[in-house]
Amino acid sequence: MSLQPLLSASPAIMLHAMAAMAAFALGALQFWLPKGTGWHRTLGWVWVLLMAAVALSSFFIQTICTVLGFSLIHLLSILTLVSLPLAVRHARQHRVTQHAKSMKVLFFAALLIAGAFTFTPGRIMYDTVMGTATAQGTCAP
Repeated sequence: MSLQPLLSASPAIMLHAMAAMAAFALGALQFWLPKGTGWHRTLGWVWVLLMAAVALSSFFIQTICTVLGFSLIHLLSILTLVSLPLAVRHARQHRVTQHAKSMKVLFFAALLIAGAFTFTPGRIMYDTVMGTATAQGTCAP
């Protein structure tokens, strides 16, 4: 393992990765903590802000390009930015089941599934975990 690939990445990639790792840890903790408490709400707001940072920072990462400098994964970022306020609204309106379902879908889709793709060869997180150094792609202007 080597942090060098991550530490030498662009600021957007570093922000994206750090926010995603923090959101993953905090989200996992939220699954185990009691629900409806002050801690749950406070940590939930922190998680929402971290997820917004993950989604927003993704638009400044253009290493895999499909259309106009963006990839299909950016659609997940848009979905995240739309889903976060809806999930919060569910909680504020005491629709606990819908809130829990929305947050779980966000955690699994936006962090686990999308995150798994960052560990494929040629990606910075793969190089960080495996201690390798491969050339990172960029979109041609």
